[in-house]
Parts: sequence; C-alpha cells; structure tokens
Amino acid sequence: MVGMIFAAGLGTRLKPLTDTMPKALVPLAGKPLLQWQVEKLRDAGISDIIVNVHHFPDMIIDTIRANEGWGCNILISDERDQLLDTGGGLKKIKNEKLKIKNEPILACNVDILSNIAIKELVRAYGQTGISQLVVSERQTQRYLCFDTNDRLCGWTNIKTSELKGHDGRHLAFSGMQILDAEVLNYLNEMPEDKFSLVDFYLHVMEKVSLKAFVPANYRMMDVGKIDQIEEAELFAESL
Repeated sequence: MVGMIFAAGLGTRLKPLTDTMPKALVPLAGKPLLQWQVEKLRDAGISDIIVNVHHFPDMIIDTIRANEGWGCNILISDERDQLLDTGGGLKKIKNEKLKIKNEPILACNVDILSNIAIKELVRAYGQTGISQLVVSERQTQRYLCFDTNDRLCGWTNIKTSELKGHDGRHLAFSGMQILDAEVLNYLNEMPEDKFSLVDFYLHVMEKVSLKAFVPANYRMMDVGKIDQIEEAELFAESL
C-alpha cells in the first residue's frame, strides 16, 4: 500500500504564516504538519509515500531531504504549474505511475490531525477488499450519505437542502481514505484536471463500492485557522 499526503494547498486560512511557508511546514508542537502525517503513516507500516506540492514547493522538498523522509521513501508530485485539488492530485499521480503500479492508496490531508488507528483502517480494507472512506458522526453542514449496507449513495448540504444522489445515513468525511486499483482506474473518466475527491466519488459511486469506515472513539481536528494553532498543539500532543 502507498500513502498519499495532500500538501499542495495554499493555506490561506493560516495567513500570515503561509505568506512565508507552505501549510505543510507550519510548526505544531515542535514538528511541521507534514512530519506528523508522515510519521503516522510510517508507524502503521506505510513507508512509500507521495506528497504533492504547489505553494513554496522547494521548501517542502528541501525539508523532506534534510530529514531523510523521516524514515520513509517519499516521492514528490509537482503541481507548481497548476493546483489540482484532491481528486486531480490523485489523477495526476495515477497517470504518472510514480512506481505505484496497481497498489491501493491511503490518501489523507496534511492539515487534519486525528487519533485514528491506521492499522485498523488497513485491516478493514484487507478483510473486505472494498475502498474505505473514513467518516464520523461529527456535526457539520455537508455530509456523505450511506445506504443500509454502509455504501456511499449520495451527498447532502443540510443547510441548503441540496442533495446529490440518494439520501441515507449522514456521516462527515474526514479527508482520509483507502482506494483500490479499480476505483483509481475511474479517475480518468473525470473530464477536468482539477476536481475534488467528493465530486469523483459522486461520479463513480454507482459503478464501484465505497464503504464507510467509522473509527472507534474518533477524535480529529482540522488545523485550518491561525487562531487554532495553540489548540491544535494541545490536540497533537494528546494523540
């Protein structure tokens, strides 16, 4: 299994820090956000990792090299010419191959910290052979919808009452997933280079199975705003 860390974002909500550094290198309790994610994947046995870059890309590349990938084999997917969003980022690495062949990919956002036991997620994928979307009952405005078999069937915005696909059990997406080769092969059906994974899932959900994975005792935090840094440091240290 290959890891993928989405680290190309502009980090506009973390200004002014991201005026001089990429979001992936924002320090948190003595370590950059990227290191927290790499080490979590590494500790779960995933040592081949792809990191996409766009904003201050050379700073990320130099930091990875200076730290010898924190014990992992890290490959770079360069998006400095165009920021591709999460779905487009996966489409790019699938088409470039980047030595991933037909392996499943565990993809996650660089700025979402959680206490998820990744080995449990990998085990669930191994037992079912079905792509897993990490979700929770967290309160939010936008939800993925799952049928009685915990398969993705739609998306809804409860504030606007917008619904795509079919309604079902409402679960909040965490930004982490394991996708198998069959699902990844459908990425090229998306006509644009830039698109989100949620848009891709809605496109492909009637063709393949995408199953809800709800971690036990799940805690997560999106390190998205500058005024959350102190709280995020305490959260990271509690993991």
